[in-house]
Amino acid sequence: MITLARIVWGITGSGDLIHEIIKTMKQLESDENIRLTVIVSKAGEQMLRLYGLWDELNGSFSKVLKESNANVPFIAGPLQIGKYDAFIVAPLTANSTAKIAHGIADTLITNAIAQTLKGSTPVLLYPVDQVDEEVRTVGPKGEVFLIKPRIVDLENVKRLREMDRVIVVDSPLKIPQIVSDLLRKE
Repeated sequence: MITLARIVWGITGSGDLIHEIIKTMKQLESDENIRLTVIVSKAGEQMLRLYGLWDELNGSFSKVLKESNANVPFIAGPLQIGKYDAFIVAPLTANSTAKIAHGIADTLITNAIAQTLKGSTPVLLYPVDQVDEEVRTVGPKGEVFLIKPRIVDLENVKRLREMDRVIVVDSPLKIPQIVSDLLRKE
């Protein structure tokens, strides 16, 4: 493993598995060889506040950056030129998935992914809509409900899987092992 791995973790506006995602982020950050920079989209901040996790996120990570626009905070350049060892986005909404799949880069996270993919930094994505069946999810007040992804959402995830240097994960709980494997290769 390299001496100190620098990883950017992006959060978009889906609440799906958000408690497990924050736990996974903390697990990675607890490794003395890994430092996370967290970037949060505007919708991601709104979702984290709805779920009562905004303060926990800010209290758990020393560097949490909020989106002002597609280039602020400026993270795309450092990601593109390899100043970071990986870029993870979990959760990734269906909206952001569609944008990335079709080359639209008009938000902080979609722009950062577009620019990162022009360099050599690996990108790990956890799109929330991946299976063609009803999925149980939990809302901000603990309410349980079922959602079923649309065909177009599943097609967009398929497009992500076909992109170079994009690793689509089917569970945020698999991210630490994938990161470990990626860092061992360096």
